[in-house]
Amino acid sequence: MLQHLSSPLLQDEPWANGAGTTTVLAAGPDAQAWRWRISIARVVRAADFSNHADTLRQLTPLDGRLQLHFSNASTPAVLRLDRLQVARFDGGLVPHASLPDGPTRVFNLMTRADAAATLLARPLVGAMLLPEAPRWFVHVLTGHAELRQASDERLDLQAGDSAWATDPCRLSGYGEVVLVRFDAQPPASASTASTAPGA
Repeated sequence: MLQHLSSPLLQDEPWANGAGTTTVLAAGPDAQAWRWRISIARVVRAADFSNHADTLRQLTPLDGRLQLHFSNASTPAVLRLDRLQVARFDGGLVPHASLPDGPTRVFNLMTRADAAATLLARPLVGAMLLPEAPRWFVHVLTGHAELRQASDERLDLQAGDSAWATDPCRLSGYGEVVLVRFDAQPPASASTASTAPGA
């Protein structure tokens, strides 16, 4: 099954510290008491990330480089991320983010408890197979893409579009995509138009 998410329903929510905004693309099983959350943050200046204790955080910068400064001695002092490079860390570490190339969007995946998912970001040139998994979340960053399943169900996606896919499917097109593979069936999203006050 393929399901397109309606971008016009999504709204940006400013952070309390004024350093950016966040748009939640999907969260479940409840928008507030979530076990998984997918969002895009727009970071406009250096700032501390929000504290998300007991959460695995995965993220990738979409427009420019991102530097994460950790005060915890058990982690690298500075984690330097190139565009579309994925980082994974404990959400309770609360790094300070700096922006070598200026403001950037950051794609975020956060999971708690028994939710298991993996964030991937990559160029799309031609076709690739999304193998069997309980669920895939597909976001087209640049260019265009088509999702097609064996049943011949298909979905056309443009830059900025997002979709859910279940069962193996073929992803083809040209540009760049961000993918989330759920390794266990996620509880249904409570909303695809909810917002959050911090990164």
